[in-house]
Amino acid sequence: DADFLRLAAGVEEPDFMISPVCLEPPLAPSVAARVMGVSISHTVIVQSVKDLEERHEVVLVEGIGGILVPIDEDVFVVDLAQQFDMSVVIVARPNLGTINHTLLSIEAIRRRGLPLAGVVITGPETPHNPAAIERYGQIDVIAEIPWLEAPSRSELRDIQPELDLLKLATVKF
Repeated sequence: DADFLRLAAGVEEPDFMISPVCLEPPLAPSVAARVMGVSISHTVIVQSVKDLEERHEVVLVEGIGGILVPIDEDVFVVDLAQQFDMSVVIVARPNLGTINHTLLSIEAIRRRGLPLAGVVITGPETPHNPAAIERYGQIDVIAEIPWLEAPSRSELRDIQPELDLLKLATVKF
């Protein structure tokens, strides 16, 4: 992931700043850590984000599987989101179940009083899902991005979604 993120962002940050915790197999962090027999320090993740914020105008933090994914026994992604003081953007797939998953994420984010900027849908176009998410979630679908197998930086730039990352990064809701 670090190589792709470095390419997409056009930065030269070291792996440990882009992905401060790397675990195999690809499972929820708390589960992967248990399988590997290691522990995760969420403070390392928080510090990495703070360091990146000092160096860059826009910092995006991936939710590693969803807002209610456990990082360790006591900390969930939503807890980190509260510490980061950033607007949350839900990234959803257009598959069956996405309306339910997205509405549950919206509810969890709002219940904790976090700023919610909108929803981005990635994958094949499904005209009914965005409309349902907007209607039932009372939220904007701020971009629909097609699935790209192994995108280059130029392919990512060519998509030109209506998503203004700089605006989202600087607006506090």
